[in-house]
Amino acid sequence: MSLPSDQIPRDAVFLRRLVTALTVVMMGGLIAIAVVIVFRFPDPTPVVPENLPLPAGSTISAVTQGKGWIAIVTDQQQILIFNTGTGKLTQTVEIKTAQ
Repeated sequence: MSLPSDQIPRDAVFLRRLVTALTVVMMGGLIAIAVVIVFRFPDPTPVVPENLPLPAGSTISAVTQGKGWIAIVTDQQQILIFNTGTGKLTQTVEIKTAQ
């Protein structure tokens, strides 16, 4: 049995409005969190120059950049440090892991 809208108890009307308001606030909060994530955490992927001489058969595992240099970690357990101005290899670091 349904009651006409003028016979709905005041508590039920208050509860319905409260649930609607809380739903709107929750949706606004989720949208705000999504916006913060998108604008605060962009994906700044470092650009790797095409002309860097990598050892034959090696692939890049990680890249990091500094002022005037770029370091590339290869799958052959090496860190190759290049000069960004000239593109020449300036240092090679062998990674030794604990046995």
